[in-house]
Amino acid sequence: MIETPPSTPPSRGPAEHSVREQIVAAAEEHFSHYGYEKTTVSDLAKSIGFSKAYIYKFFDSKQTIGEAICSKVLSAIVEAIEEAVMNASTPTEKFRRMFKALVETGSNLFFNDRKLYDIAAHSAGEGWPSARGYAQHIKQMLLEIIREGRESGEFERKTPLDETVHSIFLVMHPYVNPLLLQHNLDLVEDAPAQLSNLVLRSLAP
Repeated sequence: MIETPPSTPPSRGPAEHSVREQIVAAAEEHFSHYGYEKTTVSDLAKSIGFSKAYIYKFFDSKQTIGEAICSKVLSAIVEAIEEAVMNASTPTEKFRRMFKALVETGSNLFFNDRKLYDIAAHSAGEGWPSARGYAQHIKQMLLEIIREGRESGEFERKTPLDETVHSIFLVMHPYVNPLLLQHNLDLVEDAPAQLSNLVLRSLAP
């Protein structure tokens, strides 16, 4: 059961962290039922049992609550990709697994928890920090794979590294960006393998 908020703001530390977690957890459940766009901070306050003013002591807007949830959702996708890549023996295999896991986790979220997926899509459309950070994380993973492939002689080294990473990211972008992925769901069965083959041919030394 959610505890009744104290009449005065909690002190910094574990108590405050606990309240923030309660708000985020309740908001995640509320958003998953009603959607981010249709939910107001007043709705959240009523559903949680806190006052609207009390929620604003921890989050200055609905967006910051959405950010916390979006970061959690996108972090789960990143973790799934990292786990898929972890035991791959070559840069080529790492890239294939990365692309496949990225598409699978994103499409699974769309079909299994559409309301939370919509928050991620909204964040991408609005350019929230969580969405920008997610895209940057994917680019960094890609850069590390390409760099490793160049060092091992598996990939070509004539093209500037940053140009190569940017170009490959553009190929992946319709599947990285949740706002775009929802318009490409009819391609998720074949796209990872076909586009991976295309990219890897371009990387051949």
